[in-house]
Amino acid sequence: MIKLVEKIEEAEYITHSGTMHADEVFATAFLSLYKNNIKLFRTTEINPEEYKNVLVYDVGRGKYDHHQKDRKIRDNGIPYCSFGLLWNDFGKEYLKELNISDVDEVFNEIDRDFIEGIDAIDNGIFPKVEATFKIRNLCDIIKLFNPSYGSLEDESSQFLKAVDVAIKIFSEEIINVNGRIKARKILEPKIPEAIEKHYLELDEFMPYEDTIYSYDTNKEIYFVIYPSNRGGYAAKTIYQSAEDHTERIAFPEEWAGLDKKLAEVSGVTGATFCHMGRFLVSAETKEAAIELVKKAISKNDN
Repeated sequence: MIKLVEKIEEAEYITHSGTMHADEVFATAFLSLYKNNIKLFRTTEINPEEYKNVLVYDVGRGKYDHHQKDRKIRDNGIPYCSFGLLWNDFGKEYLKELNISDVDEVFNEIDRDFIEGIDAIDNGIFPKVEATFKIRNLCDIIKLFNPSYGSLEDESSQFLKAVDVAIKIFSEEIINVNGRIKARKILEPKIPEAIEKHYLELDEFMPYEDTIYSYDTNKEIYFVIYPSNRGGYAAKTIYQSAEDHTERIAFPEEWAGLDKKLAEVSGVTGATFCHMGRFLVSAETKEAAIELVKKAISKNDN
């Protein structure tokens, strides 16, 4: 729970007021999760030396700010922001409180997977995106909570709304990363066989992309097969990489958009559907899904 206090003397935490950004919003969300109840004061300027018993972040050019010349920078050149700095100091302790087993792995993965991007954008390092449509990142989404022009929205109320959303998102990020790392330990031994066959078989759906991108360096795994939550089995293409979302091999063009006719056109009994984008097929059985994948690989070889 976050309580915005009106007097600085009542505060346990201090951050900046005015236009909100993903950095201090997610930093506040993390502190709320870590400390449960926090009393927060928002201001434009402050000297952290005058408030040594208060945690000041993203303002005042102190330990948890990043607007000074001697700001802390990651080994890869991405500067820390308040979110990253707070996570760096308190993240592992929080993960231990959550009874996370692989604390170091989860801690580092969350920084790379989530926090680093927010820190980069807040420091003016923007990703290059080529698209014919507008793409909004998480930082853009948080900016939506700033009071809109012509509205009667209250700045403090909007800040609390944004933090509430950030709490939900960051909590799910932690759960998601922890699950991915658990899945990685199960999948690692399966990768050599999958490389040999050019497809990965799963007995249950689990996050597989990161493991494939990490261990299949020659890009020899083309498909993954798994039980579908709609019944039967699904087979999905593998992207070139985490950054390049083009298929290593797409399903045959003549299959695109077919459902009832897919079995006839493909020659696979039990085939039920191929997505128009040719990145997904479904079948009644695992055997049928494997046969569809093998046919797709064979057509590509030819």
